[in-house]
Amino acid sequence: MKLMNKKIISLVVVICISCVCLVQAGNSIVKKSNEQSAGEEMSYRQSMYSAVHNPFRPYPKTITYTLGKMTGTGRSHMPSGDTYENNAYTRYLRMKLNVRNDDVFELLDGSSSYDERVHIAIASDKLPDIFLVNDDQTLRQLIARDKICDLKYAYDKCASKHIQNIYASYGAGILNRVRDGDKMYALPETNIDNGPSLLWLRHDWLEKLSLPTPKTIDDVRNIVKAFMQQDPGHNGSGNTVGLVTVPELVGENGESENYQTDIIFAAFGAYPGHWLKRDLGATYGSIQPGARKALSYLHDMYEEGTLDRDFLFRDSDNITDLIVKGKCGAFFGTWSAPTTVLMKSLEADPSADWRPYLIETDSDGSTSFAAQNPTGRYVVVRKGFEHPELVMKVISVLFDFVRYGDEDTKELESYYKNNVDPSAMPFSINVDYKDSLSKTYDHLADVLIRKSKDTSSLDLHETNYYESCRDYLNAKDTGKAVKPEDWATYTSRIIACHKISDGQTKEVQCRYFSDTATMKKEWYKLHELEQKTYISIITGDEPLSAFDDFVKEWKIEGGSKITREVKQLAE
Repeated sequence: MKLMNKKIISLVVVICISCVCLVQAGNSIVKKSNEQSAGEEMSYRQSMYSAVHNPFRPYPKTITYTLGKMTGTGRSHMPSGDTYENNAYTRYLRMKLNVRNDDVFELLDGSSSYDERVHIAIASDKLPDIFLVNDDQTLRQLIARDKICDLKYAYDKCASKHIQNIYASYGAGILNRVRDGDKMYALPETNIDNGPSLLWLRHDWLEKLSLPTPKTIDDVRNIVKAFMQQDPGHNGSGNTVGLVTVPELVGENGESENYQTDIIFAAFGAYPGHWLKRDLGATYGSIQPGARKALSYLHDMYEEGTLDRDFLFRDSDNITDLIVKGKCGAFFGTWSAPTTVLMKSLEADPSADWRPYLIETDSDGSTSFAAQNPTGRYVVVRKGFEHPELVMKVISVLFDFVRYGDEDTKELESYYKNNVDPSAMPFSINVDYKDSLSKTYDHLADVLIRKSKDTSSLDLHETNYYESCRDYLNAKDTGKAVKPEDWATYTSRIIACHKISDGQTKEVQCRYFSDTATMKKEWYKLHELEQKTYISIITGDEPLSAFDDFVKEWKIEGGSKITREVKQLAE
C-alpha cells in the first residue's frame, strides 16, 4: 500500500512538473507570437509612414481608390482587352506603388456629361475619392463647401523635386489658382507653351502653281485665292474652299486649337478673348481698335471667298472631313496638327504634302501671340479620403520616374509607339515644363540633326519620338512606304517645332485667366454679344460701325465692372 502511494505521489509530481513546463512553453509561444505581431505591426507602420512621405515608395498594402474618370475618344485607342481600370498605366502603378483605381463613372473628356456627373456627385454628397474638375468655378464651389482635401502637406512630401520644378517653371500663378490662404486644394494640369498658330498649307499645290512661300497674311490670302481659282487639287470649279475656321474664330484664354484666325487678329495687334497686361492693369482684347481692323479684313476675305463662306456651319469634324477629302488647302493650326487631322489626310492621300509656315504679324518680321492659360483642369481629392498623397505619388511616377525608363516600362513604350492617348492614365492631365516643346525639339535635334549627342541623352518619351522620326527618314531615303504616324511625329516634333523654336516670336503677356464675381453672372451674355457682333460684321449683316456699338454695350452691360474686378484680382 505504501509502495502504491509512493508511485501515485511520484506520478503526481511528474504530472505537475509537466504542466508547469507546458505552461511555461505556452507562455513562451504566446510571448514570441505577441513579439512577432508587434514587430510586424511596427514594420507595417514604418512602411506606411515611408510610403506616405516618399513619392516613389510603394504602400505596404494595396490602396484602392474610387475615381471619377475622364476618358478619351475611341477608348483612348487602347489595345483590345485593356480598360481604364486595367491597362499599361494602371498595371505599372500597381507594380510600383501598389495602388488601383475603381472607376465609379467614366465619361468623355470635353463632354457636358462629365461636368454634369461631377455636379450631381457634389449635390448628392457622393463624391469619388479622386476626380477632375474642368473649371475654376467648380473648384471654388468645392472649396467653399469644404468638400475636398487640403493637399499642401501631400504636395510638399510626395510631389517629387522634378514635379515641383515643373510647376515652378510656370511661376507662382499656376499654384496660386488652387490656393486659399495657406492651403492648396488641387493639383492643376499644366498647359505647355504651344507658341503661335502656324499656317498649314498644301505645299504640293503651292509648287504646282509655282507660288512663293507665304510670309504675311496678305500672302496667305493670295495663295488661298489661287488655290480656289486655279484648282490644283482637281476638285472642279468652285469646289475648293477658302481658309477654314470654326465660328468661334479664336479660343478664349489662350486656348490654342486648330481652325482659328488668331494670327489674322494678331496682325492688327488684336488678341480677342484675352485679358491683356497693361501698365495700368488689364484690358480686354476683344474691344480694342485692332480687333475692329481685323474684322474689316476678315469681312473682305469673306466677300471674296478666301475665308470659307460656309464657316458658320462648320465644326471641327466637318473641317477635318474637307481636309481629308482634299477640298481645302490651308488652315491655321497648332504644331501638333499632323498627329490629328493631317495624319488622316495622308492616310487618304499619300501625295498630300502638308507643311507649316510661321506667318509674320509685326512690321519687324516677328510673330506675336497671346500667352495661354497655364491651367484649366484640376485633380481634387474628396475630404476624408485616407491617402490624399496618392495623387502626388501617381503624378510623380508617371511624369517623373517613368520618363527615364526601366525594364518595367516596356509595355508603356508600346503604348507610346502605338499612339495610345494619354487619357488612358487614371488622371487625364498633363504635367510638363512650360517650355517642354522647345526642350524636346532641342534634345531630338541634338541626336537626329546636329549629331552632337547620342540616344542615351533622351528620356523615354523622347526616345520614342526619335525612333519614329528615324523610321520616317529611313523610309523616305530608301523609297519605302512611309507610315503616317512616323510622318506625323517628324513633321510635328521636328519641322513644326523648328519653325516655332528658331523663329522670331513674341509672347504677349496676359493678366488674368479665371472668373470674377460678375463674370459668373454676366459673362455668358457678354460672350454671346461679342460672338454675334463679330460674325455679323464678317458676313456683312451689320456694318463695321456695329463694332463701336458693341464696345459701348459691352461696357454698360457689365464689362466695365468686370474690368475693374480683373485689375483688382490681377494685382
